[in-house]
Amino acid sequence: MAPVRPVPGAGGGVWPVVAAALVGVWAVGATVGGQTVTWLVEQVLLVSGLDQQDWLWPVTGVVTALVVGAPAGLLAALPRSPAVRAAGRAWLLGAIALGVLGLLRAVPPTLPEVYLAGLAGVAGLGALLIRRLGGPGPADRRSGDPAVPDPQRVPDRPERVRAEPAATGLAVAGGLALLLPWVWLGALGGVLETVCGLLASAAVGWLAATVLDGRFWAGYERPAASRSGVPAPERPVGGARLVLVGGLVAGVTLALFAGGIGQSGAQLAALLVLPPAGFAIAALRVTSRARSAAGADTPDAGLRPVGSAPVGWLVGIAAAGPLTLVDPEEVTLLLSGARDVPFWAAVAAAGSLAVAVLLGIGYGVGLGRRAAPRPRRPVAAAVAGVLLLATGAVYVGLGSPGWHGERLFVVLKEQADLTGVVAQTGPDGRQARGREVYRRLVETAERSQADLRRELDRLRLDYTPYYLVNAVEVDGGTAVRAWLSRRGDVDQVLVSQRLRPLPASGSPTRGDEPAPAVPSWNLRMIGADRVWSQLDVTGSGVVVGGSDSGVDGRHPALSAGFRGGDDSWYDPWNDSRSPADLGGHGTHTLATAVGDQQVGVAPGAQWVGCVNLDRNLGNPARYLDCLQFMLAPFPPGADPFTEGRPDRAPQVLTNSWGCPAIEGCALDTLQPATSALAAAGVFFVAAAGNTGSFCGSVDDPPAPYPDVFTVGAVDRQRQVTSFSSRGPTPGGVSKPDLVAPGDDVLSALPGGGYGRMSGTSMAAPHLAGVVALMWSANPALVGDLETTRRILLDTVSPAEPTNPSEPNTDTCGSERNIIGAGLVDAYEAVQAARHLG
Repeated sequence: MAPVRPVPGAGGGVWPVVAAALVGVWAVGATVGGQTVTWLVEQVLLVSGLDQQDWLWPVTGVVTALVVGAPAGLLAALPRSPAVRAAGRAWLLGAIALGVLGLLRAVPPTLPEVYLAGLAGVAGLGALLIRRLGGPGPADRRSGDPAVPDPQRVPDRPERVRAEPAATGLAVAGGLALLLPWVWLGALGGVLETVCGLLASAAVGWLAATVLDGRFWAGYERPAASRSGVPAPERPVGGARLVLVGGLVAGVTLALFAGGIGQSGAQLAALLVLPPAGFAIAALRVTSRARSAAGADTPDAGLRPVGSAPVGWLVGIAAAGPLTLVDPEEVTLLLSGARDVPFWAAVAAAGSLAVAVLLGIGYGVGLGRRAAPRPRRPVAAAVAGVLLLATGAVYVGLGSPGWHGERLFVVLKEQADLTGVVAQTGPDGRQARGREVYRRLVETAERSQADLRRELDRLRLDYTPYYLVNAVEVDGGTAVRAWLSRRGDVDQVLVSQRLRPLPASGSPTRGDEPAPAVPSWNLRMIGADRVWSQLDVTGSGVVVGGSDSGVDGRHPALSAGFRGGDDSWYDPWNDSRSPADLGGHGTHTLATAVGDQQVGVAPGAQWVGCVNLDRNLGNPARYLDCLQFMLAPFPPGADPFTEGRPDRAPQVLTNSWGCPAIEGCALDTLQPATSALAAAGVFFVAAAGNTGSFCGSVDDPPAPYPDVFTVGAVDRQRQVTSFSSRGPTPGGVSKPDLVAPGDDVLSALPGGGYGRMSGTSMAAPHLAGVVALMWSANPALVGDLETTRRILLDTVSPAEPTNPSEPNTDTCGSERNIIGAGLVDAYEAVQAARHLG
């Protein structure tokens, strides 16, 4: 006897259907809402400079699982309708999966292999447990003669049916179609990360196939009844109802799965990719024409259901997009106004959404109709093959082929001993100090790294050695990290984030204002214009170094000040050979320090530049590349260990950047570098950060370091801005050291124009320019960091510690943790420097 199948909706009336609809809407709303709100909360924490809470995502997953699983569990147990119970069971399992998989987000995004391997393991184990422990499907057992088939009864276990090869081929084709936007717009990470991502995608597909199996679809596959009222299994199964209703219920289930996979941000893309695929999956449930009871094809012959393998193929391939082709760290960062990874991930997800809609319509119309022709295996295989070739062609021709995984930043325990370096001052004395510091740093690194380098060469691992911090940047994933961490000569192993390429580079910020006719308000506030006009000091004879997004070397405000030569520009990100700026931030900050055209504090000073930010992000190695260049500049392609020129080092450095944990830095990572620069007599200026007005927000290196001069920001009213970070530092040091104008500052931008920006990034170069003026006025001060610092702190003018919109702002223990010593005064500082003789 043919297997008995349910009549959906039988035995319960309309109310179970209404309840199921409400629970489905609630499940989608709770999932999408919970994931979106938590992501927004994380963005607010990030922008505010507050610590990321490791428990936030796991709690969100568990709470969502509870609020969705409770009503879904009732649907699975109470109604008599097999279709409603099938929906409840699938949604309950989906909610459990979301809660359990969401716990894995406690793994930091800097450990993608660990997260993806965990996702693969947990999803695979979940699929195995459901297969082993899952009981009978939705049933409505009635008393009566068991010999008489009941059209409203479901067998304990529905017929096990192998997947029709044609359906599997079409599922693979559908998954590849959903993947196409991702291979075009995304990029792969490292080899191990990619392998783990593919395993995780396959496990998620297997889990989806296990939940959306025959027990689920039995509730929506309706046979046509004979004249006697007994179901005739040879009649059409499913049809439009299967595609529409079954696809909708499957889509809700996939939404729950999507909410639990991927790091913060990636799951939002998955929520657009997976749920719409439910309709295409439903259409693939019916793909082949069955024989009639007489054994011959008849016009009435129906379509028989196929196994659940197509679900796994389609979902597994589609999930590979957000899991393998998106950087798990960058996708967590929403950079204001930037077309960065979150933007392109959203574009790829929107493309997959459009493809999923077309698939649902195409497969539904082509396969779900009553008189649909039987799809042939060769045709399905050909379609899958064409899509596979198209995916490969898009990846190679339009995408970003290759491996773009993270590297490891290995800090050794031994750091150079710089005690006893004679604190000589003046231009010649500072150069002598620089040479001695450079010699000691290189000698220590060469000796202490020798054994590690031999091992890396033996293992054929690519690496880059550093000396300013005794460290090595190494290619490698989790296994290499574990090996390095066990070495006795290694202090710590950090992730040195490598940015994955984007399909299109963003354009730099350009200004739409003309050059100012008179010095702007910020220069007048600190008295820089009076230094030029009354003291005849412009910064000549001093070189300022800027490490940032780059510099537009052809800008009228900066072109005349470039020092020139083969050792005045370095770009470790893009290998540009002449000053250029792909962002705009670096041009704006350096011009504030040394720019002409009424925008720079020290327009007579020269400058050198280095690119340590790409797309406003960096990593420990790129920051160190530039700091090494500033200690001992070198020609393009030269070895910094042997061809550095400490005599050519700039005397003052302006640094409007910070290295937070998400970029790979620990609090003390760059401390040896700033200490070495101080020992060499280089004055290091750093922005305090833009994570105020919270106390203790000066916490991203290098701003908290005691040998760095840290600058906060004030507005036109001399009041500390709300965004200016405040102390004390994690080590208890009072920061910032002082404040400078940082709100609505007019300066140069790439392309020859001018524009206004706000931030402590704009405040720091004011201080660097003032030091250039002081050392130009009295060259004997060059390299005398202690005296220069004392003059700066003793000659400040008043500043207001609170922002007018926040009259009750906490004083953070002391006003010095908000305004430092006060507002820098260029005129008084230069006067004091002159009077030293």
